[in-house]
Amino acid sequence: MAFDPGDIAYIPTTGVRTVHETPLVMATNDSLTGYGCLVDDPATFPIEIVRWPAQGWRPIDLNSGDQGGVAEGVFEFWWKGETLYARNNAVGDSYLFGWSTWPEEARGDGPCPPRDRALIWRANYHPDGGQLFFPTQGQSFVVPLALPGDDVTPDRFTTFRSDGRGIYIHPGVWHGAFVPIDDHGEFLDRQGRVHARVSVDFAKEFGCYLSVPLTTPG
Repeated sequence: MAFDPGDIAYIPTTGVRTVHETPLVMATNDSLTGYGCLVDDPATFPIEIVRWPAQGWRPIDLNSGDQGGVAEGVFEFWWKGETLYARNNAVGDSYLFGWSTWPEEARGDGPCPPRDRALIWRANYHPDGGQLFFPTQGQSFVVPLALPGDDVTPDRFTTFRSDGRGIYIHPGVWHGAFVPIDDHGEFLDRQGRVHARVSVDFAKEFGCYLSVPLTTPG
Protein backbone atom coordinates (compact mmCIF):
# COMPACT_ATOMS: atom_id res chain seq x y z
CA MET A 1 0.00 0.00 0.00
CA ALA A 2 1.37 3.43 -0.97
CA PHE A 3 -0.06 5.67 1.72
CA ASP A 4 0.18 9.45 1.49
CA PRO A 5 0.00 11.04 4.99
CA GLY A 6 -1.43 14.13 3.32
CA ASP A 7 -4.59 12.15 2.53
CA ILE A 8 -5.43 11.40 6.17
CA ALA A 9 -8.89 12.65 7.11
CA TYR A 10 -7.87 13.48 10.71
CA ILE A 11 -4.47 14.42 12.12
CA PRO A 12 -3.84 12.22 15.20
CA THR A 13 -3.54 13.76 18.64
CA THR A 14 -0.42 12.43 20.38
CA GLY A 15 1.82 13.37 23.29
CA VAL A 16 0.18 11.46 26.15
CA ARG A 17 1.64 8.50 28.06
CA THR A 18 -1.45 6.95 29.60
CA VAL A 19 -3.65 4.16 28.28
CA HIS A 20 -7.09 2.92 29.23
CA GLU A 21 -7.22 -0.88 28.96
CA THR A 22 -10.49 -2.08 27.47
CA PRO A 23 -11.99 -5.45 28.45
CA LEU A 24 -11.93 -8.06 25.68
CA VAL A 25 -14.90 -10.32 24.96
CA MET A 26 -15.83 -12.65 22.13
CA ALA A 27 -18.41 -11.19 19.77
CA THR A 28 -21.68 -13.13 19.99
CA ASN A 29 -25.23 -12.02 19.43
CA ASP A 30 -25.69 -11.99 23.20
CA SER A 31 -22.55 -9.97 23.97
CA LEU A 32 -23.41 -7.52 21.16
CA THR A 33 -26.91 -6.81 22.51
CA GLY A 34 -27.49 -3.05 22.23
CA TYR A 35 -24.47 -2.59 19.99
CA GLY A 36 -25.52 -4.65 16.98
CA CYS A 37 -25.19 -8.28 15.91
CA LEU A 38 -23.11 -10.82 14.03
CA VAL A 39 -23.59 -11.17 10.27
CA ASP A 40 -23.04 -14.30 8.19
CA ASP A 41 -24.63 -13.18 4.90
CA PRO A 42 -23.86 -9.52 4.10
CA ALA A 43 -25.65 -9.65 0.74
CA THR A 44 -29.10 -9.72 2.33
CA PHE A 45 -28.46 -7.83 5.57
CA PRO A 46 -30.46 -4.57 5.87
CA ILE A 47 -28.78 -1.30 6.94
CA GLU A 48 -30.78 0.97 9.24
CA ILE A 49 -31.20 4.53 7.95
CA VAL A 50 -32.20 7.28 10.39
CA ARG A 51 -34.68 9.92 9.25
CA TRP A 52 -33.27 13.45 9.00
CA PRO A 53 -34.06 15.27 12.28
CA ALA A 54 -36.69 17.99 12.35
CA GLN A 55 -35.36 21.55 12.79
CA GLY A 56 -38.37 22.81 14.72
CA TRP A 57 -41.81 21.74 15.85
CA ARG A 58 -42.95 20.70 12.37
CA PRO A 59 -42.09 17.04 11.70
CA ILE A 60 -40.27 15.65 8.70
CA ASP A 61 -42.73 14.17 6.20
CA LEU A 62 -42.91 10.40 6.58
CA ASN A 63 -42.01 9.81 2.92
CA SER A 64 -38.84 11.92 3.09
CA GLY A 65 -35.61 12.43 5.02
CA ASP A 66 -34.38 8.82 4.82
CA GLN A 67 -33.84 8.39 1.11
CA GLY A 68 -30.07 8.89 0.89
CA GLY A 69 -29.54 5.17 0.56
CA VAL A 70 -26.47 3.10 1.35
CA ALA A 71 -22.80 3.39 0.34
CA GLU A 72 -20.80 0.21 -0.17
CA GLY A 73 -17.15 -0.49 -0.78
CA VAL A 74 -13.99 -2.14 0.52
CA PHE A 75 -12.57 -0.86 3.82
CA GLU A 76 -8.90 -1.84 4.03
CA PHE A 77 -6.64 -1.77 7.08
CA TRP A 78 -2.84 -2.09 7.00
CA TRP A 79 -0.25 -2.43 9.72
CA LYS A 80 2.91 -0.74 8.39
CA GLY A 81 5.71 -0.99 10.88
CA GLU A 82 3.94 -0.23 14.16
CA THR A 83 1.27 2.07 12.68
CA LEU A 84 -2.28 1.20 11.65
CA TYR A 85 -3.54 2.89 8.47
CA ALA A 86 -6.86 2.44 6.69
CA ARG A 87 -8.74 3.41 3.55
CA ASN A 88 -12.55 3.47 3.31
CA ASN A 89 -13.23 3.13 -0.39
CA ALA A 90 -16.99 3.41 0.21
CA VAL A 91 -16.60 7.11 1.09
CA GLY A 92 -13.08 7.87 -0.19
CA ASP A 93 -11.39 8.66 3.14
CA SER A 94 -8.00 7.57 4.53
CA TYR A 95 -7.04 7.33 8.20
CA LEU A 96 -4.26 6.80 10.68
CA PHE A 97 -6.09 4.93 13.43
CA GLY A 98 -3.44 3.94 15.94
CA TRP A 99 -0.16 2.28 16.87
CA SER A 100 1.11 -0.84 18.60
CA THR A 101 3.49 1.22 20.77
CA TRP A 102 3.78 4.90 21.75
CA PRO A 103 3.30 6.95 18.58
CA GLU A 104 6.54 8.88 19.13
CA GLU A 105 8.40 5.55 18.91
CA ALA A 106 6.25 3.84 16.29
CA ARG A 107 7.62 3.23 12.81
CA GLY A 108 5.23 4.11 9.99
CA ASP A 109 6.67 1.74 7.42
CA GLY A 110 8.62 -1.44 6.98
CA PRO A 111 8.19 -4.88 8.59
CA CYS A 112 5.51 -5.40 11.23
CA PRO A 113 6.87 -6.68 14.56
CA PRO A 114 4.72 -8.85 16.85
CA ARG A 115 2.01 -6.86 18.64
CA ASP A 116 -0.49 -7.58 21.38
CA ARG A 117 -2.43 -4.33 21.43
CA ALA A 118 -3.45 -1.28 19.41
CA LEU A 119 -3.42 2.21 20.91
CA ILE A 120 -6.41 4.02 19.42
CA TRP A 121 -6.61 7.81 19.59
CA ARG A 122 -10.21 8.40 18.44
CA ALA A 123 -13.62 6.83 17.89
CA ASN A 124 -16.84 7.98 16.26
CA TYR A 125 -20.46 7.15 15.60
CA HIS A 126 -22.81 7.68 12.67
CA PRO A 127 -26.15 9.32 13.54
CA ASP A 128 -27.56 8.78 10.04
CA GLY A 129 -27.34 5.00 9.76
CA GLY A 130 -25.89 1.67 10.81
CA GLN A 131 -22.66 0.15 9.52
CA LEU A 132 -21.71 -3.38 8.49
CA PHE A 133 -18.15 -4.73 8.43
CA PHE A 134 -17.65 -8.17 6.90
CA PRO A 135 -14.15 -9.72 6.56
CA THR A 136 -13.82 -10.74 2.92
CA GLN A 137 -11.14 -13.38 3.59
CA GLY A 138 -12.49 -14.65 6.91
CA GLN A 139 -9.94 -12.63 8.88
CA SER A 140 -9.98 -12.27 12.65
CA PHE A 141 -10.34 -8.73 13.99
CA VAL A 142 -11.22 -6.70 17.06
CA VAL A 143 -13.23 -3.52 17.47
CA PRO A 144 -13.85 -1.30 20.52
CA LEU A 145 -17.53 -0.34 20.92
CA ALA A 146 -19.54 1.83 23.32
CA LEU A 147 -23.29 2.31 23.62
CA PRO A 148 -24.86 5.57 22.35
CA GLY A 149 -24.55 8.86 24.23
CA ASP A 150 -22.43 11.93 23.64
CA ASP A 151 -21.07 11.91 27.20
CA VAL A 152 -18.92 8.90 26.34
CA THR A 153 -15.80 8.10 28.38
CA PRO A 154 -13.00 5.54 27.79
CA ASP A 155 -14.34 3.21 30.49
CA ARG A 156 -17.55 2.71 28.50
CA PHE A 157 -15.70 0.90 25.71
CA THR A 158 -15.49 -2.87 25.37
CA THR A 159 -13.38 -4.60 22.73
CA PHE A 160 -15.12 -7.35 20.76
CA ARG A 161 -13.25 -10.04 18.84
CA SER A 162 -14.65 -11.86 15.81
CA ASP A 163 -12.97 -14.77 14.08
CA GLY A 164 -14.30 -14.56 10.54
CA ARG A 165 -17.88 -13.36 11.05
CA GLY A 166 -19.11 -9.88 10.21
CA ILE A 167 -20.32 -7.32 12.75
CA TYR A 168 -23.17 -4.87 12.24
CA ILE A 169 -23.46 -1.85 14.53
CA HIS A 170 -26.59 0.22 15.08
CA PRO A 171 -26.79 3.96 14.37
CA GLY A 172 -25.30 5.97 17.22
CA VAL A 173 -22.99 3.19 18.48
CA TRP A 174 -19.46 4.41 19.15
CA HIS A 175 -16.73 2.45 17.36
CA GLY A 176 -13.00 2.70 17.01
CA ALA A 177 -10.98 1.03 14.28
CA PHE A 178 -11.82 -2.48 13.16
CA VAL A 179 -8.31 -3.74 13.86
CA PRO A 180 -7.08 -6.79 11.93
CA ILE A 181 -5.10 -9.38 13.85
CA ASP A 182 -3.00 -9.98 10.72
CA ASP A 183 -0.91 -7.31 8.99
CA HIS A 184 -3.70 -6.60 6.49
CA GLY A 185 -7.47 -6.80 6.73
CA GLU A 186 -10.05 -6.27 4.02
CA PHE A 187 -13.72 -5.73 4.83
CA LEU A 188 -16.90 -5.23 2.90
CA ASP A 189 -18.25 -1.96 4.31
CA ARG A 190 -21.89 -0.97 3.95
CA GLN A 191 -23.25 2.17 5.66
CA GLY A 192 -25.57 5.14 5.32
CA ARG A 193 -24.54 7.30 2.37
CA VAL A 194 -24.74 10.59 4.32
CA HIS A 195 -21.89 9.24 6.51
CA ALA A 196 -22.16 11.88 9.23
CA ARG A 197 -19.52 11.38 11.95
CA VAL A 198 -19.47 12.46 15.59
CA SER A 199 -16.04 11.89 17.15
CA VAL A 200 -14.26 11.58 20.47
CA ASP A 201 -10.52 12.31 20.73
CA PHE A 202 -9.25 10.24 23.68
CA ALA A 203 -5.83 11.87 23.85
CA LYS A 204 -7.21 15.41 23.77
CA GLU A 205 -10.30 14.92 25.94
CA PHE A 206 -9.08 12.32 28.46
CA GLY A 207 -5.27 12.37 28.25
CA CYS A 208 -5.05 8.72 27.20
CA TYR A 209 -5.20 6.26 24.34
CA LEU A 210 -7.71 3.44 24.20
CA SER A 211 -5.76 0.19 24.51
CA VAL A 212 -7.38 -2.53 22.39
CA PRO A 213 -6.15 -6.11 23.02
CA LEU A 214 -5.23 -8.17 19.96
CA THR A 215 -5.32 -11.45 21.87
CA THR A 216 -8.00 -14.08 22.45
CA PRO A 217 -10.47 -13.62 25.33
CA GLY A 218 -9.47 -15.71 28.34
